[in-house]
Amino acid sequence: MAEEEGEEKTEAVENNTEGKQDTAQSKSIVEKYFSGGAQLLTLPNSSLAVNDDTRRLLALFSDGRFLVVETHKFDGRVLSFEVMVRKRRLPIAKPTYVSQAELNAIYSIGERRQAAIEVEEDSSFDQVQMQKDFVNVVVRAADKKVSDIHVIVADNTQIMFRINGMMTTEMEYNKEWGESFVRAAFASADISDSNYAQNEFQAAQKLGSTPLRGSKGKLMLPHNVLAIRLQFNPIAFGSQYLVMRLLYADDNPEGNGDLSSLGFGEYEENLFYRLRAVPVGLNVVAGPTGSGKSTTLQRNMIKLLQEKNYEINLITVEDPPEYPIPGARQMPVTNANTEEEKDEQFTKALSAALRSDPDVMMVGEIRSLSAAQLTFKGALSGHGVWTTLHANSAPAIIARLRDMGVETFKLLDPELMKGLISQRLFRKLCPHCRVSVKDRLDEPAVQRLKVALGDFGIENTYVRGPGCKYCNNTGIKGRMSVPEIILPDAMFLELMIKGETRKAIDYWTSDLNGRTLKEAAIERMLKGFIDLDEVERWCGLLDQRPVY
Repeated sequence: MAEEEGEEKTEAVENNTEGKQDTAQSKSIVEKYFSGGAQLLTLPNSSLAVNDDTRRLLALFSDGRFLVVETHKFDGRVLSFEVMVRKRRLPIAKPTYVSQAELNAIYSIGERRQAAIEVEEDSSFDQVQMQKDFVNVVVRAADKKVSDIHVIVADNTQIMFRINGMMTTEMEYNKEWGESFVRAAFASADISDSNYAQNEFQAAQKLGSTPLRGSKGKLMLPHNVLAIRLQFNPIAFGSQYLVMRLLYADDNPEGNGDLSSLGFGEYEENLFYRLRAVPVGLNVVAGPTGSGKSTTLQRNMIKLLQEKNYEINLITVEDPPEYPIPGARQMPVTNANTEEEKDEQFTKALSAALRSDPDVMMVGEIRSLSAAQLTFKGALSGHGVWTTLHANSAPAIIARLRDMGVETFKLLDPELMKGLISQRLFRKLCPHCRVSVKDRLDEPAVQRLKVALGDFGIENTYVRGPGCKYCNNTGIKGRMSVPEIILPDAMFLELMIKGETRKAIDYWTSDLNGRTLKEAAIERMLKGFIDLDEVERWCGLLDQRPVY
């Protein structure tokens, strides 16, 4: 046993010694022949037509060095090769004679180096190609004014566009293409987590004004795309789910505070004017993701600056800034990878904004109690504050803030709670191909319309048409904002805090002359802007009372 163990140890030592010798020999050959970027021209599949028998006898490098096996100095195949090289006017020096073992080692190293170069070139080509595919998908989406691009990678890859609020499948590819596409999207981002992790939730942002990473400045996003927000998610029974929110630079090309172009009527514009005229207090714009909150806030802030002749200091804290507000100091939240870090950095930026002598503050979104407390602190300390929040309705803003942990005494103060706004984006009917409901009197929705509004509703209501050249055969011509706005008083706030929501709504619509989202939507329906189905989609059935 001891002898066997001794033999094994001896054999291991010998193998290790041989390995070290091989490594040393390879290093010596690389330094001797491949230094300075020299390439071996006689490798298989090279531009020089050399058969295998001749290749065993010689080697030619790009710098002209010519190696010949010492035992074949006068071989006719070697002489024929020299003649062929000179005819092609390639550099070739006098032969250097080497052993067969050394020549074999040179070719072995040369083939490994060539394979590594080919892999690197293929990888670089694939990366550039996927970046091109990324840009092409974005260009296609931007042409259709898509709000969000969804890339679902499972057994295959499905790319879906959200157009006018509705999801449609646009393209399908194999799984491998999708995984490469998602990695290329992450690598192209200007702001992102440090490393791509397929099984983690990660966020990133790509700015439209900068070239894609690794593209040498050649690949750019469409000129009308200001930025893209990217959210990377792992999914069950798949590998990755990427959502890209497109932010368009031309949504407000003149940089004005025109609210009417978003769909607001004279009634809503007057209420917004009254809110902007109040120098202190908190105004909250609520709604689900994709309801146009950020756009409404941006237009309103531009209008505020214009009305004040740009003589106020407007500071925004956003994660990240979505749209430019000329005249404002927009502070981005950066250097954060995880949600905890983002909350911490957001709170830090908000605290810094309060110390920067603001007149008015805009907080991109209240997403945590610490952000809510600082937002209220700004409103309590004599500033006007505007922000957004995820809530179902304007009255529900009170409940949402209370649920986050905001103290009741703050929510009861009408000098603090100035404006509660909620909105949705409704698809607009194409005026050229819309159809009157009088042609569809037997449909259940039309029967509900008749119960709710009688013959007046039947005479003035339209539904989506078959499509035409003016709407790209969709029957839809863009979207419009439909809001509900509350300027609360002490009674309304007290009723909401007590949980008497129904009484609070009745008080708002009667004593405060308020108008619910459903009433605002019905007004636009009777003007022919939106259809019956769209009203019921967002506000419930027409013959039902709104539920809050």
